[in-house]
Amino acid sequence: MEKSQNNEPEKQEPIDTELAKKQQHEGHDHAEGEDHDQEDDDDHDHSEGDGHDHSGQGGSQSLIKSRWALWLSLVILLSFLLVSKVLEIPVTKPVEIGLMVAAYVLAGYKTIQIAFRRVKRADFFNEFTLMTTATLGAFYIGEFAEGVAVMIFYELGELFQDLAVNRSKRSIKALLDVRPDKVTVKRSEGNKVINPSDAVIGDIIMVKPGEKVALDSELLTESASFNTAALTGESKPDTKEKGSPVLAGMINLDRPIELKVTTAFKDSKLSRILEMVQDATARKAPTQLFISKFAKIYTPIVFFLALAITVLPYFFVDDYVFNQWLYRGMVFLVISCPCALTISIPLGYFGGIGLASRNGILFKGSNFLDVMTKVDTIVMDKTGTLTKGVFKVQQVVSDMDKEEFLRLTASLENVSTHPVARAVIDYQQGKKLEDPTDVEEIAGHGLKGKVAGKELLAGNLKLLDKFSITYPQEIKQIQETIVVVAVDGKYSGYITIADEIKEDAAQAIKDMHALGIKTVMLSGDKNAVAQKVAKELGIDEAYGDLLPEGKVEKVQAFKDAGKRLAFVGDGVNDAPVVALADAGIAMGGLGSDATIETADVVIQNDQPSRIVSAIRAGKITRSIVWQNIILAMSVKAIVLLLGAGGIATLWEAVFADVGVALLAILNAFRIQRKEI
Repeated sequence: MEKSQNNEPEKQEPIDTELAKKQQHEGHDHAEGEDHDQEDDDDHDHSEGDGHDHSGQGGSQSLIKSRWALWLSLVILLSFLLVSKVLEIPVTKPVEIGLMVAAYVLAGYKTIQIAFRRVKRADFFNEFTLMTTATLGAFYIGEFAEGVAVMIFYELGELFQDLAVNRSKRSIKALLDVRPDKVTVKRSEGNKVINPSDAVIGDIIMVKPGEKVALDSELLTESASFNTAALTGESKPDTKEKGSPVLAGMINLDRPIELKVTTAFKDSKLSRILEMVQDATARKAPTQLFISKFAKIYTPIVFFLALAITVLPYFFVDDYVFNQWLYRGMVFLVISCPCALTISIPLGYFGGIGLASRNGILFKGSNFLDVMTKVDTIVMDKTGTLTKGVFKVQQVVSDMDKEEFLRLTASLENVSTHPVARAVIDYQQGKKLEDPTDVEEIAGHGLKGKVAGKELLAGNLKLLDKFSITYPQEIKQIQETIVVVAVDGKYSGYITIADEIKEDAAQAIKDMHALGIKTVMLSGDKNAVAQKVAKELGIDEAYGDLLPEGKVEKVQAFKDAGKRLAFVGDGVNDAPVVALADAGIAMGGLGSDATIETADVVIQNDQPSRIVSAIRAGKITRSIVWQNIILAMSVKAIVLLLGAGGIATLWEAVFADVGVALLAILNAFRIQRKEI
């Protein structure tokens, strides 16, 4: 499955409405691509509580209460069976027919109504007509109790599925919907509580201990600790200093604080994340798409097979009895219902998305859960992925005044957000900087500009080579990251910068190898530095001194060799490589808007170990989805054969159908309890 095939998914509804609309329109006939006119919408508007309302409004208890007609029907059936079969009290035929017709109508009137409206529109092959045909057939041959039982247990199966959909949606919504609905804003006339969407950039907001931050802000208080678990999946408190960014969804832990709003409510990182995960439910995995197409073909086939079972024996069986073979055809119809597949598989993928989200991993679609199971090569950037990206100045060497050298360099670097540039700026924290002019960023090289009337170049050695500036050759031997500086066309000195490898990076590489995955590191840093880090972590291959186009060439070479790869980087500078990879994984999604836009998978807490967790989430999801497929198909195949041979009755058929659906649903829920 190529990335290009997955990036343009079929757009549907987000989690809040997708299953509700689909199932209100189709029950459990999840065929794709049908057009539903207004009459069809009216047919399936189950807001009155008497049909299959998968919207889940009002919760599970109200959903159960709304099915009063179903429960009354079940009471009538069980009472009749108790009296006639267990107590063996004779029941006259008119009374039996009256009771069973009443129970049948109470349980299935909505299904029957929809079936007839579908038939009027020449839509014969759907679940409603399948169940109506089978149950009316049972009444025709005098098996009243069995006909009622089929309809009741079909409706109970629908109820189980409604409850499952509700639970799935609630678990994901509870996981993600962490935005507060009010915020306290500091005004001249006093504090005022408003809706976060009414706050504007620059407002000062007050957050008490235990409260959630409602908007992306800047911390005005000297320091504060926050619980970031809702965003990163990390329970360890994060302490921030004055001036640090604080994101919506974080929980203030220890003291009242003041924050200055920096981003509108709709543009906050949290809002983007919520939108991304909601959209993820619309991006279907190939398995889901296959099952949808399969159900569309499968239903008419079983109708004709049931008809053949009923009619064809007339030409080959000497003692042919129509009612006997009609009964076998009805058993075939009941057991062929594809409910277990068409509901448990989407639930499985929703569970996978929820499992990953709880661990700070955001998938942009269930299709990428499948992609991660097939990855055999993981290509990683170095800075910010395997290393902390928090650089610190180690040494300053210059043939001019050190303070002047640093002031000029930091002034030029002040226009850059690169971690190396930030290290130089932080080293000059609190000191006055100049405003640079005519600044030009040269990709993969560094910066060019004017500071205080002087022409400056600041970057790597390739930058000086590009402008034919000579420098001491011995500095090529320095393994640390360096910023070399030229002033007015002459080499002026260098600054060494040190980065730090992330604590879990080595274990992440070891876990990838345990899964049989090849590891590769691509870096724009010097090759000597790249090789040193690769050796320390045990990475299989490493390449340094790479410009963005060099990374693309390396990744393309792996693709040409037939590798299925994921690229892990910052999602911004490495956008071309992210697009080329089968799955683009972004580290540090909370720090970059562009990351959320470009990556297929976002790891929110920057931990390399979560790359392996993402793979495990995909493997767990895929395993359980295929367990459900095999379970459903195997049981149905066995009971279909037994039904066609006259061994299985309608009772076995309906219990097998509902039972398999329930087992598949429960199995799908196991995903959310897994550890990755």
